[in-house]
Amino acid sequence: MLAYERFGSGEPLVLVHGIAHRRQAWYPVAERLAEHREVILFDLPGHGESPALDLAGRTVQEALHQHLVDLFDELDLVRPHIAGNSLGGRIALEAAASGIVSSATGLSPAGFWRDDKDFLLIRAHFIALIAAGRAAAPLAPLLTRSGIGRRLMLASLMTHGERLTPERVLGDLTNMVDSRHTLADIIGGAFPFEDDIAADIPVTVAWGTRDRVLLPYQGRRARQRLPRAEHVWLPGSGHVPMSDDADAVVEILLRGSAGGLLARADDAA
Repeated sequence: MLAYERFGSGEPLVLVHGIAHRRQAWYPVAERLAEHREVILFDLPGHGESPALDLAGRTVQEALHQHLVDLFDELDLVRPHIAGNSLGGRIALEAAASGIVSSATGLSPAGFWRDDKDFLLIRAHFIALIAAGRAAAPLAPLLTRSGIGRRLMLASLMTHGERLTPERVLGDLTNMVDSRHTLADIIGGAFPFEDDIAADIPVTVAWGTRDRVLLPYQGRRARQRLPRAEHVWLPGSGHVPMSDDADAVVEILLRGSAGGLLARADDAA
């Protein structure tokens, strides 16, 4: 069973973190979302407190999708709303394409790179990030004491790393290093997002204008690939925008997860 947290009230909203991250990535926005939604946070396999990713002869995409379906079954979730960041955003879009959710919101979702050469740069970024994390581990307790240190350590992921507590940054760093083998499996099995999503499932895609991992041009490609979706820019935000602009992220997730509610209300009428 995947490690998870469940709190709040209202329509269920499942939040999926990115590669080499953990469910705590959503903490800056989770409590405010819980005033309007039942929030479900979980650690992907091979991340945080969840068991290792076991492919068991499946592709990475198949394994991650089955873990999501199993989580829904365990928690008695029937077509919940879903939102995700980076890899989590890709998982959210794939859940929408398979019809198992009522709405999907992706914050810089993976899968919209141009070609293999372009993807090599993304892969190199994560390899460098893991290497830097391992090298910085002995000094991390000292570096995280100051806001400037935290901002510099997280500069490739967000623009305001200083807003995270030292404990959060240290925990994220440990998780990132510990998840490196899962990261290698996921990146090794990556391919562009090309699925079709039914018109009756509302989709929202938001992209930080200062995303240094999945560069903003990918947001423009997502707009072309998903023309029926709502597309939003997050000015000044990086790849992990929940800490950079919590107000905007909360608004986007609530609006995105309201689309399915409105659609069902129309059906009932």
